[in-house]
Amino acid sequence: MDEMVKMAVDDLGNAVNVAALTGAGISVESGIPPFRGKGGLWEKIDPMEFAHIDTFMRDPVKVWNVLLKDMKEIISKAKPNAAHLGLVKLEKMNKLKTIITQNVDGLHQMAGNTDVIEFHGNFAWQKCMKCGNRLETCKVDLSLIPPKCQCGGIFRPDCVFFGEMIPPDYLERSQKAAERCDVMLVIGTSAVVHPASCMPVIAKENGAKIIEINPERTPLTGRVSDYLVRGNAGEIMSNILSGMGTK
Repeated sequence: MDEMVKMAVDDLGNAVNVAALTGAGISVESGIPPFRGKGGLWEKIDPMEFAHIDTFMRDPVKVWNVLLKDMKEIISKAKPNAAHLGLVKLEKMNKLKTIITQNVDGLHQMAGNTDVIEFHGNFAWQKCMKCGNRLETCKVDLSLIPPKCQCGGIFRPDCVFFGEMIPPDYLERSQKAAERCDVMLVIGTSAVVHPASCMPVIAKENGAKIIEINPERTPLTGRVSDYLVRGNAGEIMSNILSGMGTK
């Protein structure tokens, strides 16, 4: 067994309260491209132009055509991968208590995790801007752009656009989870975007061990993380769970 995997097996085996912070890297193996970094969506389109709430309010047709239609298609096809399923197993072992995610794909809930704090909301649901009715994204009819509710209001993703606030209760719950955990798994994120970047720091300041799972070194490595387990999230999580005696 890889030395770093063995360290993670031991630390998680001894843990009582595990929290996980996840980013786009955990969902890449599910076919969802990242937003940031090499090959990310923001290399192709300007997020300040197409993912800002002001643009959506001014021209929802443009935002739906350029950004949201493709996102709907990608996310509708995506299924949880081994990394998501590994976190479910950790919850069933009564180790993992909370997932804090920067993702909007809803894959943690689809996999079976029960306490998921979604900093940026969830693209799996749409919300009518007129009456507040919610509809699963997969059931939204895109024959008319922008898609509309029965009341005539425009549907928007139930997620946080640039220019919108992260719900304060999400932030408060995340901070409490970070303060209480004795191990934090940081998977598929470099945690450089605020406020996610604060969570590993809060956990470490409260005595938690920070285990980073990423293909490459990040700004967390050697500074906040106790150690980095390098590799794809699905394979690493499968190896860790196998080492813990879980199939």
